[in-house]
Amino acid sequence: MSSKNSMNNSSDNSASSSSDLLRSALVDSLQDPTPGTGYAGLTPDVALHQAQLRAGEDLSRSFAFTTRLEAVVAWGRKNALWPLPYGTACCGIELMSVMGPRYDLARFGAEVVRFSPRQADLLIVAGTITEKMGPVLVQIYQQMLDPKYVLSMGACASSGGFYRAYHVLQGADKVIPVDVYVPGCPPTPEAVLDGLMVLQKMIANNQPRPWKENWKSPYDKA
Repeated sequence: MSSKNSMNNSSDNSASSSSDLLRSALVDSLQDPTPGTGYAGLTPDVALHQAQLRAGEDLSRSFAFTTRLEAVVAWGRKNALWPLPYGTACCGIELMSVMGPRYDLARFGAEVVRFSPRQADLLIVAGTITEKMGPVLVQIYQQMLDPKYVLSMGACASSGGFYRAYHVLQGADKVIPVDVYVPGCPPTPEAVLDGLMVLQKMIANNQPRPWKENWKSPYDKA
C-alpha cells in the first residue's frame, strides 16, 4: 500500500514540476517577448498551449526506442485483419453475434468485413463445406491477399461434423490450409474470439506455417 502511494506521489510531483516549468518559461517569454517566439499578443491560455506543444516537441527529440522491422510489421498485421466470412450454415449466424456490440470484434482490429477476396486476408470458414463448394472455396482462397490466414469455425468446417456422408468434405483442410480450428456446434462467440487471439499470437511471433507454404490446390490439373 505504501509503495502504491509513493508511486502516485512521485507521478503527481513529476506532473506538477513539469507544469511549473512550463508556466515559468511562459511567464519569462511574456515578460520579454523576443521576436520570433510567437507569444507576443496572445492570451495566457493560448500562450500556455503553445508552450506545451513546444515542450512536447523538445521532449520527443530527447529519447528514442529501437525495435525490429519484422516486429513492427507483425504488430500491424495482427491488429488489422480484414475477414471474409464464408458462412454456409448455423455457424454463420453465430459469427454475426461476434461482430455485434456485445462481443465487439472491433476491439481486436478485425471488424472490417470484406466480401471480396481481393480485399481480405482472413478467411473465416463458418459452416458445412460440400464437395461442390470445394473448387469455389479454393478459388476464393487463391484470390485473397498475401499473407493470408484461415480460421475454421465449428465442427462442420473443421471435420465435417455429423455429416459423415459422401457429399460433405470432412474438413476444410482437405482443400485449403487452415491455421486455427475453433471447435463447437456452433462455437460460442468467446471461442471465436479466443481463436482470433491465437491467430494474432501466431502472426506476432512470425510462426512458421509449413501447411500453408507446402499447399497445392487439389484441383490443379497435372
